[in-house]
Amino acid sequence: MNKIRTRYAPSPTGRMHVGNLRTALYAYLIAKHEGGDYLLRIEDTDQERYVEGAEEIIYNTLKGTGLIHDEGPDIGGPVGPYVQSVRQKEGIYMKYAKELIEKGEAYYCFCDKERLASLKTAVSEDGKTITVYDKHCLGLSKEEVEKNLAEGKPFVIRQNIPNEGTTTFKDELYGDITVENSELDDMILIKSDGYPTYNFANVVDDHTMNITHVVRGNEYISSSPKYQRLYDAFGWESPVYIHLPLITDENHKKLSKRSGHSSFEDLIDQGFISEAIVNYIALLGWSPEDNREIFSLDELIKEFDYHRISKSPAVFDIQKLKWMNGEYLKAMDDEKFFEMAKPYLEKALPAGIDAKKVASKVKTRIEIFPDIEEQVDFLTAVPEYSNELYTNKKNKIDEAGSKAVLTDLLPILEAQDDYSNDALYAELLKYAEGKGYKNGYVMWPLRIALSGKAMTPAGATEILELLGKEESVKRVKAAIEKLS
Repeated sequence: MNKIRTRYAPSPTGRMHVGNLRTALYAYLIAKHEGGDYLLRIEDTDQERYVEGAEEIIYNTLKGTGLIHDEGPDIGGPVGPYVQSVRQKEGIYMKYAKELIEKGEAYYCFCDKERLASLKTAVSEDGKTITVYDKHCLGLSKEEVEKNLAEGKPFVIRQNIPNEGTTTFKDELYGDITVENSELDDMILIKSDGYPTYNFANVVDDHTMNITHVVRGNEYISSSPKYQRLYDAFGWESPVYIHLPLITDENHKKLSKRSGHSSFEDLIDQGFISEAIVNYIALLGWSPEDNREIFSLDELIKEFDYHRISKSPAVFDIQKLKWMNGEYLKAMDDEKFFEMAKPYLEKALPAGIDAKKVASKVKTRIEIFPDIEEQVDFLTAVPEYSNELYTNKKNKIDEAGSKAVLTDLLPILEAQDDYSNDALYAELLKYAEGKGYKNGYVMWPLRIALSGKAMTPAGATEILELLGKEESVKRVKAAIEKLS
């Protein structure tokens, strides 16, 4: 087939890790860049790790990020079923395992736990202890095998890998990789419960679903020779392999759940938006030809060339993601921003404050939605602050000057009935001109009195409007007393 077909094949074991989302994204971009098909396949052969509700998380995440699949369990397609447990019940994996047995490329193994425990062990690349099988059951006669099967003796089906020679596979990023067959164990293809192992089901499904490009993390490079031997054993054409670099935290350690931002759901819960997350994750291991950083999903489809994926580990920098998220918020439609910010505003604001007016003030000042609380907390109550804040060299004002200005402003604010921003600004401007003051000389102490902060998302008269007359007058009086 000339048409590119990629797949995202998650296991329903919990929240979607950032690494899994990047795999899903890259597989999607590779297919869509060439006008190909993108499939979703649920790999639930490991029943012990299955988490209730995890499939729903997968669907919600793909929908939320815009990675819409062309075929999958929920929409069907010509090469279904798209769930491995369903495919297992239909006997698909056993059929192919028996085909390998007929070819001498696999065999039944009836060894019990005691015998397996007596075999020598080795340590795998990820530090796990593995049993090195000694091919004992490969020597069973056909009659012995049939007798054991007839008696219902538990079995697994193992891949028959030669002890001599080498196996080579090609990765698009790493080139040709060759391993000694003596380093490969006779891995299990069908487990004793009748379910296929991850590795075997992967190969059978990718072939029968016409997958042309397999995208996965580079932790699977060590398993790829076994995949390659299966393709060779069946006489199937291998797909194009693209192994992605590791994602690490800022300390160059593998990004773990303990980091607090290792999954898509973590990031959404922390106030990031999906468009920014997708944009940032696209750049974890891939770079465009120029130094551009902001991409919509459609722009990524157009620009994405998998040959520009790096082999070096990608560092997940939460501060960089916050910056990017802030850029997305600044560019967001005001109405959409308000709808997304509304829950955070309602939680942070006291009763009677117009949340919509506040939204327009904080939009360009936050990076993630929870930042809203720190921006607007002064609207609930003036925090403790030092009188030193009233001294401002730029506006050439000190504590004494600030007290004098606030003392002058108090009767003006008490007499003012129209507390709209425009009306208040006009009154304060008239006062400043009458005194020969620059605007900043008047506005600075007023803003400190109202907020207790040197930096606020709104100017002095905007804060007056938000607080209203009673609260504003109360705060100015308290400031004059504080300065006394």
